[in-house]
Amino acid sequence: MKPLLLLLLTVSAVARAAEPTIYPWPDLAPDEAERSIGKMLPMRPQDKPPITRIVDIRRPSIAIYPPPSEPNGTAVLVLPGGGFGKVVPDMEGSEAVQWLGKLGITTFVLSYRTTPDKASPDEPAWKRPLQDAQRSMRLIRANASKWNLKSDRFGLLAFSAGGQVGSILMTAEQAAYQRIDQVDQQPFRPDFAMLIYPWRIYDSKAEALLPEIGVSKNTPPSFIVHTHDDASTSLGSVLLYAAMKRNDVSAELHIYENGGHGYGSRDRPNSNIGSWSDRAVDWLQRRLP
Repeated sequence: MKPLLLLLLTVSAVARAAEPTIYPWPDLAPDEAERSIGKMLPMRPQDKPPITRIVDIRRPSIAIYPPPSEPNGTAVLVLPGGGFGKVVPDMEGSEAVQWLGKLGITTFVLSYRTTPDKASPDEPAWKRPLQDAQRSMRLIRANASKWNLKSDRFGLLAFSAGGQVGSILMTAEQAAYQRIDQVDQQPFRPDFAMLIYPWRIYDSKAEALLPEIGVSKNTPPSFIVHTHDDASTSLGSVLLYAAMKRNDVSAELHIYENGGHGYGSRDRPNSNIGSWSDRAVDWLQRRLP
């Protein structure tokens, strides 16, 4: 079975892409020599519901999920997690379509490039995913009329490692790659962002945010979720919120007592972390028509 078909067949049945997969880059992605869309790791029997994990992605792709009802002109680009070595396109991707779609949002789930086994020690793990995310946001904007999207309603939903990428994406002033065509005239920064347990955005040695995260008055309004018992410490989320507060950027921060890491939109035993998406809906409804 072809890898792309295998990937699509394993995405959660509750939210299947209703349009063909698209690719951010017109040819090879920056610094790539191949076009592999990746391969799926064997399912783990302990994962109930199942969790899809894709590795060795050299050609990023975007799955498109129109809302079940009338679209309201809002787009959300989803950056799943996976620790950069893999991408989790369902639990931290398409499963969010269940609640985003009810709001009339068109959802775009990005399977960005993963870190190869022999990654360069001089290149941060977030660089290629950041390039893919910036290009994807620009591509969606350039084709807004195709999906009946409004120019000021482009959002971001980012989980775990995707949250680290998202934190850089929404605060960056410059693109992480050289312009290649007219698509790159579009802005890459989202109009609003939701960061869910962003992974390792706290530099413990400096006791500060990663230096690549530069919050300014241009940073978009944000909704941030973490748990107190997450090994990828919530201090990063707290400092991110504090930086937004200092810059008069509208933000909402939720730190749950427990729930750990890597829950997506799912419930966890003995925790109310599964309610975060309800709070996100409340936050979004104040911004959407």
